[in-house]
Amino acid sequence: MPHRVAELLGIVLLLSPWPTPAAELDTVLGRIDKAGATFRSLSAQLKRVSHTAVINEDNTDSGSMLLKRPYSRDMRMLVEFSQPDPKTIAFQGRKLEIYFPKMQTVQEFDVGKYRALLDEFLLIGFGTSKADLQASYQINLAGSESVGGQNCALLQLIPKSKDVLQHLTRLEIWVGENGYPLQQKFYQPGGDYMLCTYSDMKINPDLQDSALKLHLPKNVKREYPQK
Repeated sequence: MPHRVAELLGIVLLLSPWPTPAAELDTVLGRIDKAGATFRSLSAQLKRVSHTAVINEDNTDSGSMLLKRPYSRDMRMLVEFSQPDPKTIAFQGRKLEIYFPKMQTVQEFDVGKYRALLDEFLLIGFGTSKADLQASYQINLAGSESVGGQNCALLQLIPKSKDVLQHLTRLEIWVGENGYPLQQKFYQPGGDYMLCTYSDMKINPDLQDSALKLHLPKNVKREYPQK
């Protein structure tokens, strides 16, 4: 009898409509779409690995990140790297500021002409919709991998824009069960890449606008490298 039961189960499994890869991809994109519809803010620990291909060298930064997106095209971000060299990065609108506390110096940049590219780096997976992703990328489901002990779907994305491709040849996103990325990898021309891994992630915390601004000492020096 046990043999007969196993045989019947085998027939049922063979006849069952297993999801096709396209259906699996659509399920993952559906998760991202659902998460993006309610996304407003984020706090997380961040580890960033920057790989320079020509010398085969990795540089690793770690710290914390705050992200707020009250509207679809309004994004504010504050990243505080504590290791190995402290620095704080603030971004809002057209302005990007980098504060180096050891030098008591802030560098300010106008990034208006790079805004579309920055959106690719900063917003992918956080508040983006399925429609936006499909409009901007060719998307493939590459399988599943574990990140931080959590099972993730691995998506590979190729930008459709020729302008974006000059700076970003492809992306990989490890999407958790909640529809948010636990890891992102940005590939640049020449073999360089940046790998961002998120942990202790809190979705939609109550972030005041002041929490995403630099709080600087009075004697800080301000530089404008673009001028």
